Amino acid sequence: MLILLGDEHKDHLAYLSSVGEDVVQEFCKLALNSIRNGANPKVFGPAAQKLNVPASTVRDAVDGLVFLLVESSKLHVTEVDFLDSVMVLAYAESLNKLLLATYLQNRADIRKVTGEMALGARHYHDLEWRLNVQLHSRQVRHQAAPSVLLKLHTDGPGGKEEIMLQSDPRNIVHVHEQLEAALKEARTAHSRRIMRHIK
Repeated sequence: MLILLGDEHKDHLAYLSSVGEDVVQEFCKLALNSIRNGANPKVFGPAAQKLNVPASTVRDAVDGLVFLLVESSKLHVTEVDFLDSVMVLAYAESLNKLLLATYLQNRADIRKVTGEMALGARHYHDLEWRLNVQLHSRQVRHQAAPSVLLKLHTDGPGGKEEIMLQSDPRNIVHVHEQLEAALKEARTAHSRRIMRHIK
């Protein structure tokens, strides 16, 4: 899957073609440090003085590298797709290989760090269910009122959580049918083509 770079990211990364590989390697170190520990504006000033450029140029180049590395890691981009993604930047072959090596060496670490910084979204852990049937009550003697009781276990930043849900079987069947239809639609060639362009 290719990384689609916007015009702003292309502008930020264009500066890397005008400096040597040793400088790009230092920019990669700054980008990786920024991913792990957050952006540190104090490091851009000394780097900018050494290169005789504004600090904003250094910051933009590092931000562009951060975007490229994080998006590539997040989407599990292959080596070929990574090289195809940076091809639009018209870098020298050696620079492309340097960026690829940086990505390959650090992608697992980047995935781990970005996973820890997720927005606290809870995710599925387990589901328990029980079918309850009320056969009669004081008012109505011959009735059958089934209900499904669900206990959803989720994991998240705050630990494990249990959510109790109750629904009638018709609702469960309807949700099941809708989810099956969505999965069937997602497997079509048309949907796959669209998803490739979105990501």
